[in-house]
Amino acid sequence: MFHQHRGMAESYGADAERYNRARTSFPPALIETITSSAPATAVDVGCGTGVVARLLQETGCQVLGVEPDERSAAYARSRGLDVEVSTFEAWDPAGRRFDAVVSGRTWHWIDPAAGAAKAASALRPGGRLTVFWNASDTPAALAEKFLEINLRMFPGNAMLLKNSTSTFDSVSRSVTKAGDTLREQGAFTEPEFLRFDWQRDYTRDEWLDVLPTLSAYTRLSEAQRDELLTAMGDAIDAYGGGFTMQYATLAVAATRR
Repeated sequence: MFHQHRGMAESYGADAERYNRARTSFPPALIETITSSAPATAVDVGCGTGVVARLLQETGCQVLGVEPDERSAAYARSRGLDVEVSTFEAWDPAGRRFDAVVSGRTWHWIDPAAGAAKAASALRPGGRLTVFWNASDTPAALAEKFLEINLRMFPGNAMLLKNSTSTFDSVSRSVTKAGDTLREQGAFTEPEFLRFDWQRDYTRDEWLDVLPTLSAYTRLSEAQRDELLTAMGDAIDAYGGGFTMQYATLAVAATRR
């Protein structure tokens, strides 16, 4: 299970500036849905560099980040976010109750049962938990080239190879599992499943900036990273120098009873 791989989960802070700059954000419609009940306070679980937190802050919400990686937390603080360094499972709300708890592409790093229980303890009655991920679908011809590169460089990494072309299946499973756990926990209303479709155009250089921030690649050696970026760059050049990535942000939300 992902939540048992702490080294990978806490590897993003190795280049927090790049992560903050390059990593794909989330669609406005999702943020509008989260803030439709006008939450005054929120906890951002695994806040990283503060990508989700800043989107919520822009709506007037007061956000507390919980982040296990000291480097990412330091970056988020430098951008004005209040952050407590801890895994979510070990974090102590200390009697505080919040209007919202959110988790953007981080819930798979958390023990699902412990995470649901902690969210329940941190939310006021009527407060809302929203867990979400971006699923991506690379254009078929380019996805084939990306898969060839990953097969050559990482032949034993089954998860990476499975996600080389599309992450829809893996993200769908994560969302379903999160919903099942919330249902079993008993402190929440029936989970609601949401989907927001969108797309983003990438230049060659923009996508090469994203790649080192993906969990499959964050711990590569410098030589491996250089080889990967050269091969991926050549593939994008051959495709025309850029491409359009199809995204769907998949979410599950539930209200604290």
